[in-house]
Amino acid sequence: MNWLRDARLFGCLGVVALAAPCLAQALSTGTYRPKLPAQSPPLRVEVIDGTRFRDIETKTVFRLYGIETCAPGQMATLGRQPWPCGTMATAWLVTATLNRWLACAVIREDGDERLARCATASHPDLAASMLREGVAVLAPAAAEDQTNPPSYGQAEQQARKAYRGLWSSTFEMPWDWRAHRSSAAPAAPGEAAP
Repeated sequence: MNWLRDARLFGCLGVVALAAPCLAQALSTGTYRPKLPAQSPPLRVEVIDGTRFRDIETKTVFRLYGIETCAPGQMATLGRQPWPCGTMATAWLVTATLNRWLACAVIREDGDERLARCATASHPDLAASMLREGVAVLAPAAAEDQTNPPSYGQAEQQARKAYRGLWSSTFEMPWDWRAHRSSAAPAAPGEAAP
């Protein structure tokens, strides 16, 4: 049974050898800090629009990183029939998050919002799921971003090829629609502002 004792000793030495770099870093800096995005504790949210939601406990606003959706009030056209793509994107996100716990890895802070990648038990990556179903499009800045998973571009291409969601319709890219709306003249007295 000497071989069993030797195997245990070798196994223990292997664990020590693998753990040594982590232990050395922890001892040298005082605290071990992995180089991963900060992950929030599980949260319940209320949806603001197609890409943003608020933690119901802390009121912290999160925005899904790497995607854009139609804005509230934005329309798309299928055949000759208009449909509210902004409302549909918001409804999709409500359905995906309602009565579900979310886990979010914060990429960075942007003003009052936290740009994050978020998941639920049924959607391992909410942004990728939205792209795959044609509810969202890849944000222009995200296309060149090296931290964005390549699966985002692939998910959007799959939706385009299958004519899913927005890709079955005629629509204006969300950033163009917002630019046109922000440059529009202010509403006349008595009219509702956009």
